Amino acid sequence: MLSRLATRSLASSRPLARSFATPQQSWSRGMKILAIFYSGGEAAKQEPRLLGTTENQLGIRDWLESQGHEYIVSESKEGPNSDLAKHIVDAEVVITTPFHPGYLTRDLLNTAKNLKLCLTAGVGSDHVDLIAASEKNIDVLEVTGSNVTSVAEHVVMNILLLVRNFVPAHEMIERGDWQVSDIARAAFDLEGKTVGTIGAGRIGYRVLERLTPFDTKEHLYYDFASLPAEAEKKVRARRVADLKDMVSQCDVVTVNAPLHEGTRGLVNADLLKHFKKGAYLVNTARGAICDRDAVAAALKSGHLSGYAGDVWNVQPAPKDHPWRTMKNPLGGGNGMTPHYSGTTLDAQARYAAGTKAILENYFKGKAQKPEDTIVKDGKIFSKAYGAK
Repeated sequence: MLSRLATRSLASSRPLARSFATPQQSWSRGMKILAIFYSGGEAAKQEPRLLGTTENQLGIRDWLESQGHEYIVSESKEGPNSDLAKHIVDAEVVITTPFHPGYLTRDLLNTAKNLKLCLTAGVGSDHVDLIAASEKNIDVLEVTGSNVTSVAEHVVMNILLLVRNFVPAHEMIERGDWQVSDIARAAFDLEGKTVGTIGAGRIGYRVLERLTPFDTKEHLYYDFASLPAEAEKKVRARRVADLKDMVSQCDVVTVNAPLHEGTRGLVNADLLKHFKKGAYLVNTARGAICDRDAVAAALKSGHLSGYAGDVWNVQPAPKDHPWRTMKNPLGGGNGMTPHYSGTTLDAQARYAAGTKAILENYFKGKAQKPEDTIVKDGKIFSKAYGAK
């Protein structure tokens, strides 16, 4: 079992005292900026607040072009003939998003002769090979905090829809059926249940805050660092140092940790054996933290009563991905959706503004916020991604 789980701690959400030295030179020349977003189709044309789309382009095209920069926006990201592979060769800045991730692998970064900045419009830069970026002295930044409220609310929604057996109930109504007992036999109250979070940082802590009014029995958390005593008291939380021990006590487990080599495959067949029989698992962090086949098998057997989330080990998820259709023995327990928890219209406004602020700092040679910085000056800086 891992002795250390790198997550965004509560303390790390406060501005750090240190700041980076301001670069001596500000950029006055035009540069090539490549952005990979998902296509919003008709919805994006009808709703201009869908900023993280190829149609609305974070709302920064006019601003960038007025300064002489070239702005290439595309959804094409897969394979050697993609726009990502074609344009990264001479781009200076690449903007990506967790919701349609352009996977910046070592091989791809090796082709990027001019790349200086990888910027995630949102939170979560695990689609970037951070080791390769650090070796090539490419800075990696993201808009920290831009979606924490959005995701925390989504987690609570997922917990409730599983515990209350909501999805099968709705499907029953759509079919034109009405058999209350078939739903009620697997519906429970959240009150009096024990909820545990893997990771108690910006999102995990907000989840516990929002669960407190439900009068849950106890809140447990697994993290490499303890919360301050007052923060623990506020949400009735208790740290458990061993992950297997924590999950064995929980009726509900929620994953709220970043993806890196220490968390990839963390929730696997061995860990799932230690879950209470009939427990619920919610993952809105990253799909690859949970073993795809082990989760599907645990749900099918009934060892898990439900699994919900919006993150997948590959995005977009293949049509034959088992998480699309997996069920528990009663035909329910699946709360999966596309990845949208952190891209509400409110969140998009925040991460669009944050992306613009990071770019503006870069253009002017000004220091970036430390809390937004993942890789800097050839080193992984963020503790959330394993910095020492």
